[in-house]
Amino acid sequence: MGMFDTTGQVAGDSGRSENTLKKLWRMNTALSHQEPDRVPVSDFFWGSFIERWRKDLGLSADANPYYHYDLDWIVTVPNMDPFIRSFETLKETADEVVVRTGFLARMRKVFEFPMPEFVGWDTDTLEKLEALEFDDPWDRRRYFEAGDNQIAGVGDGFQRNSPPWLDTVKSLWPDFPVYGSIIECSECMTRLIGPENHMLWIGEEAERMGAMLDRVGAFYLECAKAQIEAANGLLDGFVIWGDVAYKYGTFMRPDYWRAHYKPWVKAIADHCHAHGLKVIYHGCGNVGAILGDYADIGIDAYNPLEAKAGMDCVALRRTYGHRIGFCGNSDMQVWETGDREKIRREVLRKLNAAKGGGYIFQSDHSVASNISGQTYDYIVNLVREYGTYPLELGEYEEGIRAHE
Repeated sequence: MGMFDTTGQVAGDSGRSENTLKKLWRMNTALSHQEPDRVPVSDFFWGSFIERWRKDLGLSADANPYYHYDLDWIVTVPNMDPFIRSFETLKETADEVVVRTGFLARMRKVFEFPMPEFVGWDTDTLEKLEALEFDDPWDRRRYFEAGDNQIAGVGDGFQRNSPPWLDTVKSLWPDFPVYGSIIECSECMTRLIGPENHMLWIGEEAERMGAMLDRVGAFYLECAKAQIEAANGLLDGFVIWGDVAYKYGTFMRPDYWRAHYKPWVKAIADHCHAHGLKVIYHGCGNVGAILGDYADIGIDAYNPLEAKAGMDCVALRRTYGHRIGFCGNSDMQVWETGDREKIRREVLRKLNAAKGGGYIFQSDHSVASNISGQTYDYIVNLVREYGTYPLELGEYEEGIRAHE
């Protein structure tokens, strides 16, 4: 037994329906590069999309797309703040709120706009960064208790006192394959010091920043270990969040990423695999220069493969074969048009990457409110119809063999 007392906690597959176990089999089979009954499908949804979806389709006020479509997996987020603390309210009106979070970041949420903005960071020098001593990654409050945390609380919506992470896992576990998640070095730095300082300090003080990145990487490895132990068998997989690229390439030199970011991604993935958990890495932008590295360290699938950044899962399948799985890549800019013929071409063509398994159908980022409920409904039904094995894609068939 580790540091947490999980006596009496449900583990194994007891209490899960046959349908949930089939979804878990479908996910694990696909991520093992074999063909299940059909291509798994899920997504990440903005709250504003869910509101529009309910209205567009005439659904109840509590309708949930994960349950409505019986989607194949869902991800959860514990408290990853370096410092566990309640939000400090700096400004609050009927229209907006400004808070200081456990990342020592000052964030402004204007309620009528979909996403918040960073307005400043307390950690604004490298010396301040080096002096930080994070709270214990094994602190029970991260996993077992309610409280404010930046990632769950300040986003598309604004939420105080987020529910205990483990309660969320337990509530979803009977109905879905449930993935835990953790951020890695790049995601932490975006929130802790801001992207400009992150890039500037690498350029000015590469060695000192490298040492800090290694400290941060070790911290989040411990958070991942603690999270898996706290779940005590209730997780089916793991997501590592770590944006390191933009539209045209990586933020930092690939060799610098390999020295200071990659080892910690590998360490987290190795620990997850040792506990029987598949690993999906989420990183936006064009990661073509380092995608092979993710394959080399055993990442089971890469997400979201942004089409607008030049990523194409069909072309990538030809390049990488089945060395790595793909999760996403369906072009949101095509979805936004609402043009059913364009959407049909986009969806069916990308299903070519699912030949031989190794593909989970999702958008190339997340589903926002500029997508109509009718459009998303059409897409899910299209994937369910044409994503059944053996794949028959008609005029959108491309010459990819299952394991070429």
